[in-house]
Amino acid sequence: MVFQEDKNKTARKSRGRPRDWHDKTAQNTIKSLDRAMEVFEFLSEAQGKALSTLASDLNQSPATVYRILVTLEGRGLVEFDQIDQVWHVGPRAFVIGSRFLRRTSLVDRARPVMRMLMEETGETANLGIEQNGRVLFVSQVETHASIRAFFPPGTLSRMHASGIGKALLSEMDEARIKRFLTDAPLERFTEFTLTDRDAVMADLQATRERGYAIDGEERNLGMRCIAAPIFDIHGEGIAGISVSGPTSRVGLDQIPDLSKAVMTAAKELSAAIGGEVTRQRP
Repeated sequence: MVFQEDKNKTARKSRGRPRDWHDKTAQNTIKSLDRAMEVFEFLSEAQGKALSTLASDLNQSPATVYRILVTLEGRGLVEFDQIDQVWHVGPRAFVIGSRFLRRTSLVDRARPVMRMLMEETGETANLGIEQNGRVLFVSQVETHASIRAFFPPGTLSRMHASGIGKALLSEMDEARIKRFLTDAPLERFTEFTLTDRDAVMADLQATRERGYAIDGEERNLGMRCIAAPIFDIHGEGIAGISVSGPTSRVGLDQIPDLSKAVMTAAKELSAAIGGEVTRQRP
């Protein structure tokens, strides 16, 4: 049965990709298309460029760049400003990009990233969003270890005592953070929970500076969590990804390596949903 299922999977994949689709050598790439995409991507980042400037910046001949631009213009992907004599990205590019956004699901996109994060760190990977002032856990990939953190989808947690919660809070503007900290008492869960508002603000500032948040036994004794924010197309923190585990495995000495893995996963997931980090990260 397992063999049959694998055979069926192979059959399904073959309809969308040729047998040697892993081969990324020159024989399987279209150089002219690759060159055109280079021009298109460059123009999208530096709009309002003259033909001569584009050709110079891309180190290509003006004739080649012009043919590419005219071809893309025919598809509505770029357009020419007759008055200023410069090229811009066209409206068709937005239409295609919008279709990508419609099919983008944060949870679906997160699964492979979370699995890789769990395998790399050996700890449970979590995904959460903010809902009504609390962290809502929407997905989890559990570690294979016998002792592990468990936050099933649908679990709610207080923002100030959660790694993901603090990662999300750190990306809010100061006025919103202050409203959050004054709207309701900061509940204490353990002796390590931060309940003083100044202490929370200082912790959020540290989170912003280093790019990741730490829940050091603030919600559950003996458990530590490291989290980083995920950004949407507007550069806003819309979710958080984390690893969590017992302090016996997630010790202070492990934080540098684990935080690096978490921030890399957050960056990959942000890119996967079309997001953009607006601040320079460590």
